[in-house]
Amino acid sequence: MRTLVVASQKGGVGKTTIAGHLAVMAELSNAGPVALIDTDPQGSLSSWWNERQAERPLFASVDIANLSMHLKKLAKAGVKLAIIDTPPAVTGTIRDVLAVADLVLIPTRPSPHDLRAVGSTVDLVEQAGKRMVFVINGAAARARITGEAAVALSQHGTVAPVTLYQRTDFAASMIDGRTVQELDANSKSAEEIKNLWMYVFTQIHKVDTVRTNVTA
Repeated sequence: MRTLVVASQKGGVGKTTIAGHLAVMAELSNAGPVALIDTDPQGSLSSWWNERQAERPLFASVDIANLSMHLKKLAKAGVKLAIIDTPPAVTGTIRDVLAVADLVLIPTRPSPHDLRAVGSTVDLVEQAGKRMVFVINGAAARARITGEAAVALSQHGTVAPVTLYQRTDFAASMIDGRTVQELDANSKSAEEIKNLWMYVFTQIHKVDTVRTNVTA
């Protein structure tokens, strides 16, 4: 089992939306079973999951203090991927979650305020010694700042080659426990999520490759 952590100490960057969408896309791509874990006290991800009609992805209620043990139980039960949503500005919880991450996905919106705020998250990930990937979310079409944001983020680490643009279907889908690919699999938003999942899957596979080489 692999663990993907979606983290940012800046609120409102789309962590929950991205976590839910990637989990569904992973299931649709036969990369499951997938288990979602919500460590945010606001419980936005669990509220979204409770609205779902579909049985997958799974949802796992865990005790952060025993997170590693819970993940081992999920792996033993056959779960292939755990995706963990994290709270903003609660460094103790984020540190505990980062400790079990195979890959950390850091969403950020292309605004000066959001870009300035990303440094604290990067510091936590680097302290944990984990691999991280930035993803630009909520971008405006043809806005120059989107490209400028990608350049700025690349100074800190890898930027996903897929940008998620601001569209109403992302918010609409989360209302009733669905995702954009379940609303309209042919939409631009669904294509972006599909491409982001393919990239994230490749990055998690790189983690596997590194581990294999080290073991050999």
